[in-house]
Amino acid sequence: MNRPDAAAPVAGRPGGGLPEAVLFDLDGTLIDSVPDIAAATNELLARHGLEPLGVDEVRLMVGHGVSPLVRRAFAARSIPLSADGLEARVTEMMPIYGRHLVNLTTLLPGASACLETLAQAGVRLAVVSNKPMPFTRAICDHYGFSGHVAAVQGAEAHLAKKPAPDMLFAALAVLGVDRSGAVMVGDGEADVQAARAAGLPVVVVRGGYGAEPAETFAPDLVIDDLSALAEALRRL
Repeated sequence: MNRPDAAAPVAGRPGGGLPEAVLFDLDGTLIDSVPDIAAATNELLARHGLEPLGVDEVRLMVGHGVSPLVRRAFAARSIPLSADGLEARVTEMMPIYGRHLVNLTTLLPGASACLETLAQAGVRLAVVSNKPMPFTRAICDHYGFSGHVAAVQGAEAHLAKKPAPDMLFAALAVLGVDRSGAVMVGDGEADVQAARAAGLPVVVVRGGYGAEPAETFAPDLVIDDLSALAEALRRL
């Protein structure tokens, strides 16, 4: 695990009490992708003669990557998957998932304006998602995040997914920012656990994909939407 503790800081620290860098989760934080994920999941289930899941059911299954999503979806239809079975279904899922990235997905309130404001203030931004890397990049490009984000880190085979801290460290290395100058922003338990493991403060946006209230995860701060993030960052 590569820790960028000795990374050279970027020149010029943002003013106004803002951190040098902010790492954003994607699903449930910047975008509401559950309708698309549900469509992809139900297409996979239909191929195996299984009844579809409701969007709200799928909402409780996301956040830890494709494999846990597929395992949970089949379990919800009383089909436990062996390790080989899960691998086969995930392989089958990937091209389906790739066709359901931006069809039904919507931006969450304040997402674009928040990224633009922080970037203009000199904050280095990254997206860190358990969604596969090509899909994460495609979504960031589609919704215009890439114009403000200096690093995009999706799931890759050589990195442990959140709640492990590895993806956060990888993003910080690209940004060239020490973890002491960074903050994580997410919506669920995996984001909080990853931030704690990386030694970062963490802000949770209320209304994410978990069943539990945001306060359950004991983040440093909870905000109602991203329009309140800049002020929350100044309070950390």
